[in-house]
Amino acid sequence: MRQSAQLGNNRTGLMHAGARGDEMVAAPREFPPSSPGDAQAIAAVRVAYAQESDGLGETPPPASLVGMAKATVSAATGGQPTLFMDKLGERLAFEHAGARLYEALVSKFRAYGSFDGGPSGEELLHILTEEYEHADILTTAIKELGGDPTVLTPAANLAANISAGLPQVLSDPRTNLLQSLEAIVVAELADNECWTALAQLAEQEGQDELAQQFREAIGHERDHLLKVRRWIAAGQGREVSDDTGDDADEDSDEEYTFAPDSPADAEGFAISDEERAEQGEAGKSGKRRSGRRRPGA
Repeated sequence: MRQSAQLGNNRTGLMHAGARGDEMVAAPREFPPSSPGDAQAIAAVRVAYAQESDGLGETPPPASLVGMAKATVSAATGGQPTLFMDKLGERLAFEHAGARLYEALVSKFRAYGSFDGGPSGEELLHILTEEYEHADILTTAIKELGGDPTVLTPAANLAANISAGLPQVLSDPRTNLLQSLEAIVVAELADNECWTALAQLAEQEGQDELAQQFREAIGHERDHLLKVRRWIAAGQGREVSDDTGDDADEDSDEEYTFAPDSPADAEGFAISDEERAEQGEAGKSGKRRSGRRRPGA
């Protein structure tokens, strides 16, 4: 299957319909709506439904006495154990969904093959394996905290609704590998953002070991995102860049140097040698210049 769009007989546009298009536009004028009203009536119904709703659900209490005790201690010391469990459930549901997306992507690869600069089967299977591992980490964490990993928490419910269109793209037999990667990058962007938030929540709960595991998962996810971006750029014939452009100074053409052991900031981004020097100067002057950063993975 061809990866890029080709010229062909696309009849979805009105401009190519000629007189039939004019007739389509004329029909609503001849046959107006059968009842009065406008979009404001729809908005009013939405407001009424929202006001009567009970929300997406609740996070259940810990299933064990030990879990309840941990949650009580966490809340007493300023933690947010209910929010943390809600977000753990969200990540677990998303990792399960992400694994299914990559399973479908592997099927696309087997059906259509790759393209110049695109992914290999081994690379896709490697990412899929890491998605499985992330799900295992989350399942274990929820159990150790006294929770139930089979519960659909409110945040998990929300995440499922947000990403509902992605499986449709991957399972559609008409979509090729490149188009499927464009759906995958949406999931990877969300994955990177949510893992960062989860690691911060773990630290607030005093779960330092879990936070470290989540930081490692962030490294994996940043690597996944970088690879998918490279593959999409190659498939579109664009210049491939490793730079994410985050916090870039638009007026600066400076290059930044990264070592394999460069430290990472609180968001998981690598800190360049130049930025470390700038931070040292900032400590003296109270001012820091924004630089361009790359993923820490």
